[in-house]
Amino acid sequence: MNFLEEFIKKESSAGILLIFVTILALLLQNSFLSGLYDAFLHTPVEIRFGKLHIDKPLYLWINDGLMAIFFFLIGLEVKREILEGHLSTLSQVVLPGVAAVGGMVVPALFYVYFNQGDSVAMRGWAIPTATDIAFALGILSMLGKRIPASLKVFLLALAIIDDLGAIVIIAIFYTVDLSTASIVIATIALIVLIAMNRFGVIRKAAYIIVGVVLWVSVLKSGVHATLAGVALAFTIPLKSVDANGKEISLAKSLEKDLHYWVAFFVLPLFAFVNAGLDLRGVSLEQIAGNVPLGIIAGLFLGKQLGVFGFSYIAIKLKLASLPENSNWLQLYGVAVLTGIGFTMSLFVDSLAFPDDSIYQHIDKLAILLASFLSGVVGYLILRCAKGCSVETRYE
Repeated sequence: MNFLEEFIKKESSAGILLIFVTILALLLQNSFLSGLYDAFLHTPVEIRFGKLHIDKPLYLWINDGLMAIFFFLIGLEVKREILEGHLSTLSQVVLPGVAAVGGMVVPALFYVYFNQGDSVAMRGWAIPTATDIAFALGILSMLGKRIPASLKVFLLALAIIDDLGAIVIIAIFYTVDLSTASIVIATIALIVLIAMNRFGVIRKAAYIIVGVVLWVSVLKSGVHATLAGVALAFTIPLKSVDANGKEISLAKSLEKDLHYWVAFFVLPLFAFVNAGLDLRGVSLEQIAGNVPLGIIAGLFLGKQLGVFGFSYIAIKLKLASLPENSNWLQLYGVAVLTGIGFTMSLFVDSLAFPDDSIYQHIDKLAILLASFLSGVVGYLILRCAKGCSVETRYE
């Protein structure tokens, strides 16, 4: 099994697990066990080392700490794909790149349309711009051989570029007041990591130790701590030579080691602590509010229109071509699947609206509803798309 097949298999399986833990969290929060669930979320966790003191409830350790590992993995994937993977040449980048841009711009415009004039609500403009690769690939895996491998590669590349866009958005728009001292320490740690790369250091422990220093300093700086994971990933050498003269890849080794843990532990745990919404007392009037409508319209309509529309333009202008052995309806079905925001949208939502009392979890419920709708509709379209005539495939 090659690297791409192994990646898709793990992400697909993780999507099924994410569905299970989401349902479990909803059941716990809306039953007599809700008190126990809330107590778990707010379990105090404290680390003190001399004057260094970090004290957060458990769910924030997961959102700020474990999700940094997730973003570290994304950084490794982006680096590998750009240097030698499916984003290493211009011809490979054009279609998923253009589609990803459309999939971020159009959903944001939908959200802005519903929430313009409300400064608080406008902080959530980036919520519908994200795609959950685990769920999307999970849906594709259910369709088996109906879906050509080229479309899976297209979705994978699109999602990676989408994640890169999310990283940039978080860095620019969701950074609070900055601590100069912490930024200086983070900069020094980053310089040390770059120097280690340049001097051929290949010991994982060395990068992990300096990486922890980087994470703590970024956490204290006002920049979101998950970005430390991305910065660390970009300093990990993709190709090195060990003491015996054998070529090794520390980045690929770490990526392979982390995939299992991120897919089957980090993301499910994140979903479990963020998807437990109290649905008791939720009314249609609340769901019809500007914020939930902006999220639902952005994810379900904006994503499919942006991804498919920008892809259509790029193909018609002959800047790119349809993925091999696919047709327009299949491409549209994949575009609909990109509306599955889930974990990434929930993460951006937690940054945009850290106080859950503002919208009473209706914003998160909107993410779940739009993701569910995108998944079902996308699956039905792709299931029927196989019967399209051959003539439409290479148009």
